[in-house]
Amino acid sequence: MNKMTKLFVLCALTLSVNVLVSINVSATTFTFTAIPDADESQLRTRFEKVALYLEKKLGVEVKYVPVKSYSAAVTAFKNNQVQLAWFGGLSGVQARRLVPGSKAIAQGYEDQFFKSYFIAHYSTGLAMSENFPDITQKTFTFGSKGSTSGRLMPQYYIEQHLKEKPQQAFKRVGFSGDHSRTIAQVQAGAYQVGAVNYTVWESALAAGKIDTNKVKVIWETPVYPDYQWTIRADVDAKFGKHFADKVQTALLNMDSPELLKSFPRSSFVKAENKDFQPVEDVAKQIGLID
Repeated sequence: MNKMTKLFVLCALTLSVNVLVSINVSATTFTFTAIPDADESQLRTRFEKVALYLEKKLGVEVKYVPVKSYSAAVTAFKNNQVQLAWFGGLSGVQARRLVPGSKAIAQGYEDQFFKSYFIAHYSTGLAMSENFPDITQKTFTFGSKGSTSGRLMPQYYIEQHLKEKPQQAFKRVGFSGDHSRTIAQVQAGAYQVGAVNYTVWESALAAGKIDTNKVKVIWETPVYPDYQWTIRADVDAKFGKHFADKVQTALLNMDSPELLKSFPRSSFVKAENKDFQPVEDVAKQIGLID
């Protein structure tokens, strides 16, 4: 065998080993994602720490897979590219409808009583009120089209109070993509009014990222169920008996102040699919799902 032939065989063997290793890692790696509801670097910092935590608790390799949109998170879950996801109320409902048998297993304590803020640019002259504000014919931005707190529930209350679809009620309607951008756009005056996840607002306010001389909260919605961890139905078959239960236990026992603050949540509690029936009912009512 000449030198060139030996080199070719060696390269082929090395490639084969690398492929086998790659297949083996992907087959035994537990992957999860999260809806991109805030700044990407903030999400990566939070969920890479969650991956390390789960890896220690579960005894398997765990990887966080970032996505660019809410719909991409649902698609990754549907296609088994991820086995676990931190979803909003609506995206969780959508994912579980696409993968029968999948279960909501944990939620933040605060997610049982979630709410949205309506925020307005100072030029509108609008102030905080217990009554639904007069925002007709203003420019309005939602967050992501698939967001529970940034689109679904705000749209529901808009239609309930204004008796019109947003496209008829407002001068112009936008979708910022995430809550951080909604705040930035309303603060800059690109839109007069917007709807935002209250935890993102409170975190940004505490971090000094909001100029309350330019943007303020003018109304808050009644509470509703929102974020939750949802796991695929087939994880026990792939990772071993009672694996879903182990994941649930690990999430419920997540008590690191640093990790909890990054969500921000005070703790995680048990969740069930039926907890999110109100979200599904509203989504059907306003035509976001069949």
